[in-house]
Amino acid sequence: MDPGAHSHIRGLGLDDRLEPRANSQGMVGQAKARKAAGMILKMVQEGRIAGRAMLFAGPPSTGKTAIALGMAQTLGPDVPFTMIAASEVFSLSMSKTEALTQAFRRSIGVRIKEETEIIEGEVVEMQIDRSLTGATKTGKLTIKTTDMETIYDLGTKMIDALAKEKVTAGDVISIDKTSGKVSKLGRSFARSRDYDAMGADTKFVQCPEGEIQKRREVVHTVSLHEIDVINSRTQGFLALFAGDTGEIKPELRNQINQKVAEWREEGKAEIIPGVLFIDEVHMLDIECFSFLNRALENELSPLVIMASNRGMARIRGTKVNSPHGLPVDLLDRVLIVSTRPYDSEDVQEIIKIRCEEEDVTLNEAALQVLTQMALETTLRYALNIISTAQVLARKRKSDKVETDDLKRSYSYFMDEKRSVQWLKEQQGALMFEEIGAEGDNDTMDQS
Repeated sequence: MDPGAHSHIRGLGLDDRLEPRANSQGMVGQAKARKAAGMILKMVQEGRIAGRAMLFAGPPSTGKTAIALGMAQTLGPDVPFTMIAASEVFSLSMSKTEALTQAFRRSIGVRIKEETEIIEGEVVEMQIDRSLTGATKTGKLTIKTTDMETIYDLGTKMIDALAKEKVTAGDVISIDKTSGKVSKLGRSFARSRDYDAMGADTKFVQCPEGEIQKRREVVHTVSLHEIDVINSRTQGFLALFAGDTGEIKPELRNQINQKVAEWREEGKAEIIPGVLFIDEVHMLDIECFSFLNRALENELSPLVIMASNRGMARIRGTKVNSPHGLPVDLLDRVLIVSTRPYDSEDVQEIIKIRCEEEDVTLNEAALQVLTQMALETTLRYALNIISTAQVLARKRKSDKVETDDLKRSYSYFMDEKRSVQWLKEQQGALMFEEIGAEGDNDTMDQS
């Protein structure tokens, strides 16, 4: 999962009627698959699709991961989107089902509403008195809005908080009464003539109106997994940063589910089912698949999107062959979307987009050659060659990549077909080469 390979994707490139545009937001071609993804997203945004599953099935480098990333971008930051490769589930530190459960719970958001009291106004003046030793500080803070003015007594903690934010007279600030957090909103317009106290990036704001103390509703979005970690007794909050969460007991999860259900009834919280994307899903084994079947039936479950580039393949942990390497009972639950190989125009567009993204200039002839190369080898190979050819072009002190640079790169780096050919030509010169390897494979398949 190299994020660099898909850094140009900004969304699915659909218009308001969910029709795919030819080339938009970094997406090219795959019109049917993108439209299907757009319809699914619409349902996610309306909260109607939790607990469903989709499978993107198609040959390698036909844009399966790209579409998933486009979906993530379209959903925006508020809907949780988790991306895992199926092989990540087999880690040493926790069981397979625990790793899957954590991925599931990372993909379910809880939007919590809280009411807090804040003090908001323009600082008129701040007086701070230090004791002789300097150990204790006391002070007074005068704050005004357009309608009123109040003086507050300050303790040491508040004085430190104000000093840390570099609050001076003429700043418009807000103080959260419950946490004591001070935030600076900007300078008051009335002070815009103080040229000496102004940097180039000073932001001016109006002096607030009305009461100095206001009640305000604050909304936080956290994932269920974060709630689990903070409440687990291991390291609590710090475990989120260390990433070392270990196994979380099912009893704790049940308690949290009940609590969240209570909050939902009281209107304090709402559940945002997000999206869990499992790449290379054929790498999961039969135990994980049966767990997935069960997890999709839970009332708290996200939309699960899977990607597989296998045709008929053996299900891990069994001797059974099945389409896409998934058991039939799971395939029965999923909506399958197929991605098709790109045609030459699409390939050319993708190459152009990647060149823009990587700041590489190809001349017209080189673009044609690279497109042809992509069709004969693979799209990924052609995209990898772009940057190597740029290195060669720079060596010639040229900022344009030309056909010769591509040809030289092509001769330095082999694609898969030429590599196989080369191995055949070596005929036993490599160590540990299996003698009669093809015969061995046949006997393995029969077993």
